[in-house]
Amino acid sequence: MKALVWHGKEDIRCDTVPDPTIEDATDAIIKVTSCAICGSDLHLFHNFMPGMRKGDVMGHEHMGVVVEVGSAVKKLRIGERVVIPFTIICGECEQCRRGFYSVCERTNRNRKLGDTVFGHSTAGLFGYTALTGGYAGGQAEYLRVPFADATHIKVPDNDLTDEQLLFLGDIFPTGWQAAVQCDIQPTDTVAVWGCGPVAQFAIRSALLLGAKQVIAIDNLPDRLSMARAGGAITINFDEESVLDRLQELTQGKGPEKCIDAVGMEAHAARSLDSMLDKAKQMVMLGTDRPHVLREMMYVCRPAGVLSVPGVYGGFLDKIPFGAAMNKGLTIRMGQTHVNRWTPDLLRRIETRQIDPSFVVTHNVPLEQGPQMYKTFRDKSDGCIKVVLKPNGNGRH
Repeated sequence: MKALVWHGKEDIRCDTVPDPTIEDATDAIIKVTSCAICGSDLHLFHNFMPGMRKGDVMGHEHMGVVVEVGSAVKKLRIGERVVIPFTIICGECEQCRRGFYSVCERTNRNRKLGDTVFGHSTAGLFGYTALTGGYAGGQAEYLRVPFADATHIKVPDNDLTDEQLLFLGDIFPTGWQAAVQCDIQPTDTVAVWGCGPVAQFAIRSALLLGAKQVIAIDNLPDRLSMARAGGAITINFDEESVLDRLQELTQGKGPEKCIDAVGMEAHAARSLDSMLDKAKQMVMLGTDRPHVLREMMYVCRPAGVLSVPGVYGGFLDKIPFGAAMNKGLTIRMGQTHVNRWTPDLLRRIETRQIDPSFVVTHNVPLEQGPQMYKTFRDKSDGCIKVVLKPNGNGRH
């Protein structure tokens, strides 16, 4: 089959690799009709996350049709249409029973490595380094789904397109969880750093959850325009002071809730701390660029909430933890517990409260994936979200 394969830093190729097979009785195989490039894939593209190996198949946003099931699979049948979350879950361990799916205790097959690096291993993830199990990703024609009875979202076989459903597996519930973690009240101002795909869903989720106003911060006109279309007030950090504008929009109080939808590769061209972070990262003296976290801790209203869906990979430097502690800020973070949110979010799609396809700017064959990684990295051609079609046009 054809798949997008990691060969090293900024080297993704469309290769022919062996088709996946049933390895365990609980496996299923899906024919991938649509997959996507995620912002966190760029962390792998830039080789900022440890544990990538030459030959790894990329991708963790995918959906398709079931073509084969193992003997122990009871909830899936051949021909059913499914979205596959980026988190691999057993559905039976203590953490899964509590709804904390992204820290499933059974699905990371490299648990000793995860325990060593993180203290405790987290769930297995598709296409996301040996630290999370070393599973092949879904930027491919076919995908093996471990623990398939739990690791799927069954979707209607109706007129809803792949583009309306695909993002149930990652960025829609990630944006939703980011907003839910804020415990939004009707009087709240929610500030969102970044206007990429996750941020776009966080903006719309915060408004659906009743925020008084949402402020979105970025420097790219296309992304800021999309944020305004979703109901946000926007700040272009290349043109005005984020701190001054937030003070103005909140009558000097600061936003009650702040969302970091950027993560470890924050950019702020005029920021000394951001330039220092980048220099340290380039010479391997630092792993992450936490400019956004620093700024949120400084501007957030005392007793406010910081929500962090942005991915971080290692150790952060010069975090103003004293400010966060003394202001009484609550910090909530983590990989998304996808299956906790999907029944509600699927209902919202079906009832037309939201159409997730708004975020798609590029829809191309899988073979164009290597070039689209560069387009997405460079944010050129108005690129916000790329959908790839491994098996022709699929349902769109």
